[in-house]
Amino acid sequence: MPVPTEDLNIKNYRDALDDKGFVTEDINLLRDALIALTLSKNLLLRGPTGSGKTKLAESLAEKLRLPMESINCSVDLDAEALLGFKTLVTDNGHSEIQFIEGPVVRAMREGHLLYIDEINMARPETLPILNSILDYRRQLTNPFTAETVVAHPRFRVIAAINEGYVGTLPMNEALRNRFIVIDVPYLSGAPLKALIEARTQLGNEQVINQFVALSADIVAATKVGEVSEEAASIRALLDACDLAAYIPALRAVARAIAAKLDDEREKTVVMNLAETYFTQA
Repeated sequence: MPVPTEDLNIKNYRDALDDKGFVTEDINLLRDALIALTLSKNLLLRGPTGSGKTKLAESLAEKLRLPMESINCSVDLDAEALLGFKTLVTDNGHSEIQFIEGPVVRAMREGHLLYIDEINMARPETLPILNSILDYRRQLTNPFTAETVVAHPRFRVIAAINEGYVGTLPMNEALRNRFIVIDVPYLSGAPLKALIEARTQLGNEQVINQFVALSADIVAATKVGEVSEEAASIRALLDACDLAAYIPALRAVARAIAAKLDDEREKTVVMNLAETYFTQA
């Protein structure tokens, strides 16, 4: 991916408003995210699983021509996973300790986009390492090398968060205040239909319309607490549509959507909704 040397500027990237990677009903969502990044703001993408947060980050990186470094947060995330680690390297019989840079240091040094997925899955004591790179300082002192790393002018940060999930923790207010928050809702209606047509092998328009309607019903069920947000994942819906090109749609829903749920009651709700659109085969 070619990386331009000029500073990020909204005037230079208007093609991003017609991005074909991330699909949204609200063009302002994409525009606001782009403007925030060109102003050197940090983005926090907030939304349910499968709503397209990672796809949005990838699309922004592509349109701004910024290589993307990714971090997948978990309770096991530590400073080495963020910053890098020391290792013993042997060359021609000579051994020396070298520092292998992690995604944070690499992104800062090279001017890449740093994507932090599921940031509220990380332990609270791990995240303060990021504070100084997320504010006006844009630098950090690497505890493993004692080097002060100053971020490249093109360095940008996007984080993603799923609130209320098992294993997640409330974000520290000081950390949250370092971000511009963009809510990423589930796709629906005509844009969802267009997405299914473009990214799955399902070609039957009637069945596509039925999947769009089913998705709306599942999203409504999540809002009243009948099923978890995982059931409404657009990713899972696209999987079901792909399968439905070759197997009965009801069975596709069972394999790609219902089977991913842990709660038997939720599986039943999803299948009952699906049976209003698709018949047994």
